[in-house]
Amino acid sequence: MNTQINKLLTKLETWYKAHPKLLIALSGGVDSCLAAYLGQYYLGAENAIAVISNSESLKQKDLIDARKFADSYHIKLEEINAGEINDPNYAANPVDRCYFCKTNLYDAIHHLIKESYISFEIANGNNFTDLGDYRPGINAANENQILSPFADCEITKEDIRLLSKHFNLFVWDKPASPCLSSRFPYGEAITIPKLNMIEQAEDYINSLGFKDVRVRYNKGTASIEVPNNEVGKLIENETAVNAQLKAYGFTNSKIDTEGLVSGKLNRAIGK
Repeated sequence: MNTQINKLLTKLETWYKAHPKLLIALSGGVDSCLAAYLGQYYLGAENAIAVISNSESLKQKDLIDARKFADSYHIKLEEINAGEINDPNYAANPVDRCYFCKTNLYDAIHHLIKESYISFEIANGNNFTDLGDYRPGINAANENQILSPFADCEITKEDIRLLSKHFNLFVWDKPASPCLSSRFPYGEAITIPKLNMIEQAEDYINSLGFKDVRVRYNKGTASIEVPNNEVGKLIENETAVNAQLKAYGFTNSKIDTEGLVSGKLNRAIGK
């Protein structure tokens, strides 16, 4: 074990041992998967339980990944539905939509604690890098006294990839996969049919060989993002893609030639 990994794990072991009973919010992404894995690793399967909300804004591929991950590494998994889509504050899609999403999630996990896990604390996979980004969900975490081992231990996104690879976790190089609601410009109402359209479109483009895809929704038009070096390949498939996305319900589609940029819709916040 190299010095850097040893240093990171020493900090994390101390943190986990100080929080011996945890419910860990799982999304299927690498951050929360590592948080759940380390919980089981340091505390045991009965003391570190992963919790995922199987709601409409979660991609089914991420739910499948989360189930596979928990099964592969002997992590107990609880599935709930936080029901955020039924919250008018969330569905209206304001700039702080993530605040309402996480508030609904943490409320649901607190209810689970009252039912089955008295004395457990709640943790998430927020990392130290997240603290420098616009993430209103962090405010919800703070209000609900949610623990963040990676943020507390100053573990960055790069560190998380490194540690996940060290433990041979199959998600170590999984692309970021934010919830489907992040594909809408702020103020565009979120509905289940629109979420389904986006998920179908992204799954279809994945099937063409594009691993990392965002399909942004704007008044019925799809704006498709893939990594910049793959835009040319996507343009070669443009006719078929346009036809398929119209079949899913989009009125039109276009390829974003800038390429995939995480959090692109946040640019509108400053305008």
